[in-house]
Amino acid sequence: MRPPFVSYVTWNRLGLTIKNLNSLLDNKDEFELHIVDNNSGDDTWKYICGLKDRRIKSRTRFSVNRGQIYAVNYNLSKRKEGQFFITIDNDVNIITKPWLNNFLEAFNTFPEAGLLGAVNKDYYKRYKSPLTIHEKNGSSYLQIHKGYLEGCFQCFRPQVFNRLGYWCEETYMGDVEMTYRVMNYTPFTAGFLPSVEISQDQAFKCSECKYAKHCRIRDDNYPGCISLRDKYYINTQFKKKYKLKYTKYLEELTNGKRGPYCASVHDAKADCTRCKNSMEENFNYYIRFSN
Repeated sequence: MRPPFVSYVTWNRLGLTIKNLNSLLDNKDEFELHIVDNNSGDDTWKYICGLKDRRIKSRTRFSVNRGQIYAVNYNLSKRKEGQFFITIDNDVNIITKPWLNNFLEAFNTFPEAGLLGAVNKDYYKRYKSPLTIHEKNGSSYLQIHKGYLEGCFQCFRPQVFNRLGYWCEETYMGDVEMTYRVMNYTPFTAGFLPSVEISQDQAFKCSECKYAKHCRIRDDNYPGCISLRDKYYINTQFKKKYKLKYTKYLEELTNGKRGPYCASVHDAKADCTRCKNSMEENFNYYIRFSN
């Protein structure tokens, strides 16, 4: 079996990227790592170019940030047939080592599972929707029935994409819409994998950063690279402005006016004619306000 495809999208916050990429690479798991820098304003790209690890198969820097969905779909378009796909955000620090085998064992033990994700321990306390515990042969996962699976660290069974294609560039709702489609338009379930533990610190002082001595935007009164992220982070504003897109999308899915398969601008074989204007509107919103 080909090693799983790991998609790692970075955007500013170099201090976190250094810490968390090291936690990803500091183990013996076999995977193919594909890193995208979403036009960071700090030295993220310089750092990525200096990494040396045989598992890094591609490094890409976009000249503008068109949003997380554009970036992850770019990587997804390079996935090979039958290859597991894992997406990891740059604020994820993987505590469990090794971790990859936990995912693969769970998928092997539970053939009904199509999407499994890892979250920090505190997240379970905040999750209000019911969960069903599945246990077998020393492996377990928590199936969700409502809501969505947090998109920070997700692993997908290959067959999911045969039915669903890509993350929806028309709505740009990310983990919300992808979880919904997995649970309602595939024969697979979605759930949390408690055997993989992560942490998600969002910031720390410049003086604690491993790159501090070389950083060109260091500010000991306020974390320099964190301020870049805060200044241009617009996900919340975007969802408020364009939430009706997702409402309309769900209505058309429910009424059978469209299928669950989503195309992507990164797929030359895909027909994006129907939703091209909506896609471009989303890309342009991020280009305008998040660069």
